[in-house]
Amino acid sequence: MASSSKTFYITTPIYYVNDSPHIGHAYTTLACDVTARFKRMDGYDVFFLTGTDEHGQKVEKSASLEGLDPKTFTDRVSQNFRDLTSEMNYSQDQFIRTTEERHQRCSQEIWKRLFKNGHIYLDKYAGWYAIRDEAFYHEKELINQTDGRKIAPTGAEVEWVEEPSYFFALSKWQDKLLNFYEQNPNFIAPKSRKNEVISFVSSGLRDLSVSRTSFSWGIPVPNDSEHIIYVWLDALSNYLTATGFPNEQDKKYKKYWPPDLHMVGKDILRFHAVYWPAFLMAAGMEPPKRIFAHGWWTNEGKKISKSLGNVINPRELRDQYGLDQVRFFLLREVPFGSDGDFSHESIVSRINNELANDLGNLVQRSLSMINRYYDAVIPEPSVLLDADKILLGKAGTLLEVNRAHFDVQAFHLALEAIWTVVRSANIYVDHQAPWKLIKENPTRAGTTLWVLANTIKQIALMLKPFIPISADKILDQLVVPKDFRNFTNFGQNHTEISGTKIPKPEGIFPRHLSEKDKTVKI
Repeated sequence: MASSSKTFYITTPIYYVNDSPHIGHAYTTLACDVTARFKRMDGYDVFFLTGTDEHGQKVEKSASLEGLDPKTFTDRVSQNFRDLTSEMNYSQDQFIRTTEERHQRCSQEIWKRLFKNGHIYLDKYAGWYAIRDEAFYHEKELINQTDGRKIAPTGAEVEWVEEPSYFFALSKWQDKLLNFYEQNPNFIAPKSRKNEVISFVSSGLRDLSVSRTSFSWGIPVPNDSEHIIYVWLDALSNYLTATGFPNEQDKKYKKYWPPDLHMVGKDILRFHAVYWPAFLMAAGMEPPKRIFAHGWWTNEGKKISKSLGNVINPRELRDQYGLDQVRFFLLREVPFGSDGDFSHESIVSRINNELANDLGNLVQRSLSMINRYYDAVIPEPSVLLDADKILLGKAGTLLEVNRAHFDVQAFHLALEAIWTVVRSANIYVDHQAPWKLIKENPTRAGTTLWVLANTIKQIALMLKPFIPISADKILDQLVVPKDFRNFTNFGQNHTEISGTKIPKPEGIFPRHLSEKDKTVKI
């Protein structure tokens, strides 16, 4: 595709390397991957970033428990996250690690700008800190346990910390942030999360401790090596590092900054929607355009935790059900932004009913009739009747409809829009009955199969961001050239599909038989 002046910079959070990747990591990155693929197909120059956050007390402790130095430990765990990107077929343009030298330069430059602009000062920190969250909490946010312990709203244990610390003057940014939210109403999504952030900021902001002296695994504070930079100031800076900052003449920085979308889990929204824009504006830089915080998954109705032994491993799901099937289910099952419950019954139902029955059957029977009745050559259309025009019209408007859904991260609505066309196409086949028409009116039969071939092509193109391997198999069966597998002239017959000789169709989506733990081709 020709180069485009339209750019789109999308990021996952960088994942903390104190443990192995789980379904939450896979879910966030999948949402970014689907968005990046959609935007590329729609002519955008996309920069898609993911990576790992490798500093902080939690990492230092995790490494110590395994008898490893932090660097050896982070090298190993970071590789697990990198491997996941290929195993789940993500299409990131860059994988960043905060232990890279370029990132140290970037983080220290942000620090210097904040200090120079008078937003950082030295004092003493005394307060509650959650190692698991790498976050500070006010007394009023904590929950008192019956055994006398205090826990953060996230469930993490907190401990009282007293040490010298540099502070970022966050309290000065309360009104500025509230004004920013008002002037940029789409900055935080979904709306429920936006309301939470505004409530938090409105209740009063305290200055934020941005350095630590009680451990050493981190980036040194410029001109004061006794301190290391607070892990969140360090981590958030990765989005700048990846663009070549602090070299503001770098082509990536000039092209992509500020980011169009930070995709995060709801547990880290505060860091991205409060601290991060305040840091950036205090450093004299533009904040991101939008932050979307999605919900959490439970497992068969139960909260996921290591202690319960019900952590969902995305690799195991992929091996059991298939890669595209898992990708489809995760974005189809619940409205994106809400919490969702994973169940094996639900994923089997989605695979069998929607992928195998609805879509798989539509493709298989339509192309099989072309193969059988027209020597595997897509027929020429004749006069289009209202039924033909209605189905082609529904398929042809999918791009416009789904652009709007993607702009607000409504992936479930995008898939429902696609499935509305899939279901309409199946109804069309049943009503038109080309297997009967071939005997009575072969010309009309050929037109209906041409309509179906074109409709299936549009469906496959729209599904390509979600299930790229399976969508390509459908497009292969229609012999759509690789260069035309994008949204250019979507809805029009931009490849001369009639007259194309197609291969013998093969089933694409295995039906899952859970009772036998095996699959058979439809």
